[in-house]
Amino acid sequence: MSVALVGAGPGDPGLMTVRGLELLRAAEVVIYDRLVGDGIVAEAPQGALLIARDRHDQEEVNRLLVEHGQAGKRVVRLKGGDPFVFGRGGEEALALAEAGIPCEVVHGVSALAAVPGAAGIPITHRGVAQQVTIATGQACDGASPEFAALANAPGTLVFFMGLARVGRLAEGLVAAGRSPDTPAAVISKGTTVDQRIVAAPLSELAAAVEAAALEPPALVVVGDVVALREQLSAG
Repeated sequence: MSVALVGAGPGDPGLMTVRGLELLRAAEVVIYDRLVGDGIVAEAPQGALLIARDRHDQEEVNRLLVEHGQAGKRVVRLKGGDPFVFGRGGEEALALAEAGIPCEVVHGVSALAAVPGAAGIPITHRGVAQQVTIATGQACDGASPEFAALANAPGTLVFFMGLARVGRLAEGLVAAGRSPDTPAAVISKGTTVDQRIVAAPLSELAAAVEAAALEPPALVVVGDVVALREQLSAG
């Protein structure tokens, strides 16, 4: 039996790892996320069973991995980005471990650095940001103590799955002490040919994003490193 949790990277097919592609091309069963880049799923062999994750909740995905693994199939769980960065890969690995099924984790290029990088934004920069804090858009509840901690964290903030909550996110950060003039950006469909970027001061970010009608997936970046984008683009 063989089950692999494979990170497909942030969107650009060229950013998938060699090991991940090797396993995908030999797979008999592929359970894939909607956010996996176009063309990557097509690398699976002809005749492989392709299962879209969107049709199943997490418990069903775990069950499918165990069932096909126990049947002796070569199974690839194909996930956007990296399986262990807001990818619920840990839950799937635990389900396989409890069933006694060996699991290989093939880490992918995470959107954490790749998406801002593709937009010309380094998430760290000497003299500007020495720390990066990551969270999901679900952390945008102004009543939670975690939100206040995010607002006061030094360096760069990177929010996954924050597009739908960008207004609450920006308002909450400002209310908790982050400067309204803090440079911020939302990067939609990063690393792909459809990549779009909106940059604005934090207090104006939601309005700018609404005007641009950005689509998911998107990453929100908050911090002085965003201001480096214009300089780097000019170079």
